[in-house]
Amino acid sequence: MKPSVLIAAGLMAALPAAAQPQTWSWDDGTVPYVQTPMEIVERMLRMAEVGRDDYVIDLGSGDGRIVIEAAKRGARGLGVDLDPELVKHATENARRAGVADRAQFMVKDIFETDLSAATVVAFYLLPDFNASLLPRLLKLKPGTRIVSHDGGIGDWPPDERLEMRAPEKPVGVGGVSRVELWIVPADARGSWTSEIPAHGGTWRLKINQTFQVLDIDVAAQGRDLLVRNSRLRGEEIKIIVTGVVNGRAWHHYFVGTLKDDRIAGEVTVSDGNNKRSFPWTATRAP
Repeated sequence: MKPSVLIAAGLMAALPAAAQPQTWSWDDGTVPYVQTPMEIVERMLRMAEVGRDDYVIDLGSGDGRIVIEAAKRGARGLGVDLDPELVKHATENARRAGVADRAQFMVKDIFETDLSAATVVAFYLLPDFNASLLPRLLKLKPGTRIVSHDGGIGDWPPDERLEMRAPEKPVGVGGVSRVELWIVPADARGSWTSEIPAHGGTWRLKINQTFQVLDIDVAAQGRDLLVRNSRLRGEEIKIIVTGVVNGRAWHHYFVGTLKDDRIAGEVTVSDGNNKRSFPWTATRAP
C-alpha cells in the first residue's frame, strides 16, 4: 500500500442522492473510505476550540465538512485529498455553504502538505498513517492543536479523550467514536534557575520531558521540595509544589508561559491561613 493512500474525513453530503457515493468503499482494495458523522465533526471542532483566529488543515478532507464547519466559525482552512473528484465536490460544498473565501481544497498527498501555518490539524486516518505523521506534528509551533477521529498518534498520549455514540456512523461496533486532542508542547527540558527574593531566594528546577508529560525536581534553600503535580499545555506550564520555605510549610502554585529559554508568570503561595503571590521568572541553563 502506498503511503499516500488514506481515509478521507468526509463524503459528498451535499450531492444529490443519485450522485452520492456509498458511505464506505475501497479505494485500492485495502484502505476504507469512511465519512465522519456531523456530530463528530462538531465535537472535534469544539474540543480543538476552533475560532476566527484559527487556520485549520484537514488531512484527507473528503467532502470538506471539517474545513467548511470551521469556516462557519470564522476560521480559515485548507483541506487536502488525493481524489480530484472529492476536492471538486468539497470546493462546491464550500461555495454552497457561503464560505468559499475561507475554505480551500487541494489535490495533495498528506505527507507533502506544509503544516507550518496550521493552528489546528484534523484527520481521520489509519493509525499507521498517524504514527508516520508524529515527527512532523511535534515540530509544529507549541500550542498547535491536533484532533483525530478514531486514531491515536503512535505513543503520544492525548491531552483529552472523549468517547461518544454516533448512531449514523457506518463502521465499527455500536456506533462508538473516539475523539482525541493533542496540543503540541513547548520544550521544557533542562535545568532552570528562578529568583524569588521574598520567598526562598534561588529556586532550582530540573525538568525531564516525554511529550507533554513532565518529571520535575525542585529545590529551594538547599532543600528538596515535593512536586505534587504538573502540566504542560502548549506553552503554558503549571507546577504544584509543597515544602518548607523560610522555616514554614507552604503550598506553591506556579503558572507561567514558556518561550525559548525563559518562563514568565506568577507563583501563589499559601500556608493555609495566608496567601500571597509573587512574580515568577525562570531561566534555562545553557
